[in-house]
Amino acid sequence: MREVLAALRAIAEPTRLRLVALATEGEWCVADLVEILGQSQPRLSRHLKLLTDAGVLARAREGANIFFRLAETPGGALARSALARLPEDDPQLAADRHRARSLRAVRARAASAAFQANPTAWDELRALDLPAAAIEARLLADLPPGPLGRLLDIGTGTGRMLELLGPRAEAATGIDLSREMLALARARLSAAGLAHCALRQADMTRLPFGRASFDLITLSMVLHYADDPPEVLAEAARVLAPGGTVAIIDLAPHGDDALVRRLAHRWPGFPAPQLAAWLSAAGFASRPAVVIPGPLTVHLHLAARPVPAPAPQGAARIDA
Repeated sequence: MREVLAALRAIAEPTRLRLVALATEGEWCVADLVEILGQSQPRLSRHLKLLTDAGVLARAREGANIFFRLAETPGGALARSALARLPEDDPQLAADRHRARSLRAVRARAASAAFQANPTAWDELRALDLPAAAIEARLLADLPPGPLGRLLDIGTGTGRMLELLGPRAEAATGIDLSREMLALARARLSAAGLAHCALRQADMTRLPFGRASFDLITLSMVLHYADDPPEVLAEAARVLAPGGTVAIIDLAPHGDDALVRRLAHRWPGFPAPQLAAWLSAAGFASRPAVVIPGPLTVHLHLAARPVPAPAPQGAARIDA
């Protein structure tokens, strides 16, 4: 009862209800919310703290910024239910949505301009003229059918994997070290209406998640940037739940040294047996790689984290 009452008190104020409405459409930092609502930062910070303390909003740090989104808690669910009872054409909420979408567009354009000279700023499958549609179709065909559970996209870039798989995920998170990439991904996810997808600035060798936090992990055109791929795979194994799946899309060995230098790749692709050995060392049971031909050959690797065998039951107790 205490949690429900705290959530009810938290949302029972016009500005806080507007903040909650914005949070249903994605995550925002304080500076964004100041611009959208036209209120001072100290005032909004107080409202955000109250909503966070009540379990209505969740917060996550990204560099110097803190991003807020609707929490996956009873308080968040109650707030969503309250918003559903408001008229869709409420003029205040409609104006907030309009300003929010305009701001997203401005942020996306700024991020795009900052990266136009660098091909790695874009979806690398398309930047290298690889058969992206065929690769994505094969990934969708080979993943387990039905809901995908909790998804983690490592090195999310512009968020294409989240856009592709997010509709089937219970919850989804993308991580990347580049704030500009995350800005592009936020714009993409907002346009797709994927408010349940979160983004975090994080290092793929030090994932900020506990053990067994995810059911599916994707690494699309990411591993060839890693200094130590086995370390990345070991970290993925740590946060993947038993029975979960890791999907890796990456280049086969190609020998194009100019490409490696131009795009700052650490590895010129991976032989399938080498990646299979690394997956095995990390505790995965992998399938044979799927070969997808193109200007550069691409491999799709799927591997599962085995479910531990149940511990043997002890000998039956015999009472005297």
